[in-house]
Amino acid sequence: MHDSQLTEEQRMIRDMARDFARSEVAPNAQAWEKAGWIDDTVVAQMGELGLLGMVVPDTWGGSYTDYVAYALAVEEISAGDGALGALMSIHNSVGCGPILKYGSPAQQERWLPSLASGQAIGCFCLTEPQAGSEAHNLRTRAELHNGQWVLNGAKQFVSNGKRARLAIVFAVTDPELGKKGLSAFLVPTDTAGFSVDRSERKLGIRASDTCAVTLSDCKIPEASLLGPRGKGLSIALSNLEGGRIGIAAQALGIARAAFEAALGYARERVQFGKPISEHQSIANMLADMHTQLNATRLLILHAARLKSAGHPCLSEASQAKLFASEMAERVCSKAVQIHGGYGYLEDYPVERYYRDARITQIYEGSSEIQRLLIARELANYPL
Repeated sequence: MHDSQLTEEQRMIRDMARDFARSEVAPNAQAWEKAGWIDDTVVAQMGELGLLGMVVPDTWGGSYTDYVAYALAVEEISAGDGALGALMSIHNSVGCGPILKYGSPAQQERWLPSLASGQAIGCFCLTEPQAGSEAHNLRTRAELHNGQWVLNGAKQFVSNGKRARLAIVFAVTDPELGKKGLSAFLVPTDTAGFSVDRSERKLGIRASDTCAVTLSDCKIPEASLLGPRGKGLSIALSNLEGGRIGIAAQALGIARAAFEAALGYARERVQFGKPISEHQSIANMLADMHTQLNATRLLILHAARLKSAGHPCLSEASQAKLFASEMAERVCSKAVQIHGGYGYLEDYPVERYYRDARITQIYEGSSEIQRLLIARELANYPL
């Protein structure tokens, strides 16, 4: 997308995120991966820059402008490090988003300023070992006793799980009501009975803390219920548009970093008397990669504009996420190929980009789920 199609504010936010990613993020990404942890100082800096409150209005100390600026910023941070892009996207969309939309005034006042500033990071405890995309099939239970909710169960694949100070936890309150018996709760992670069992060892985005969580007689005040009792499924599904725009932007950022690394390498690597970028086979690969990146950005920003204007965009967000995530694997694979044997070594970042991109086809709704949603929308497609 040409800069002329962006507002001055959108360009400023993108450029700020790009400068930060290039100076503070990309140089440290490899070290963070080996440590399995993103440096706390950098997360604090992101909060100071407003990157962790991008869906929160300034009423609560946030930096919301629109979802176009948000998508552009996530792309830039993810180009610096896919793991940090994951932290940013998940914290904004499913950490801040549900409280902004469903929280009581007291809950918003308590949590949104600290979440928006990055002083507290949020996590989203929905998935369980037996329940992923089937969000209503949960076994975690919440029972009300003497003015307190008591939570028991296990959660899996909790992004930001070790770092988070606040967890949005989904549990069954009324088993006999099926899908209407699910509720959401705000649980400070230092609550007795809330425990992080382990950090998962993953193929990619290894610096992102993905954890298994156990709730064992975890007691929270009755006022910790988020939104109405029985509206948990609606709350869980309410941030799909923003969440998928964020993950699409993350995938785009990772893929763009891989493309830029491949382009730089191809200009320098000489074979048969000239840079390999001048050989037609490599030039064609780079042209295809560049085209796919630009097509993806247009899909993402189209969905972002609809979201910003308050229009329904579930299908558009799903299309952007589906296309971006599958594009990212293709582009990162080509980047490895252009590097030849060097692309298979940890010495070059394309190896990490290739691994980092893979998760984007799985979390925040797998590619298969995205296709189901897109196909469902076609029932009303005008012919």
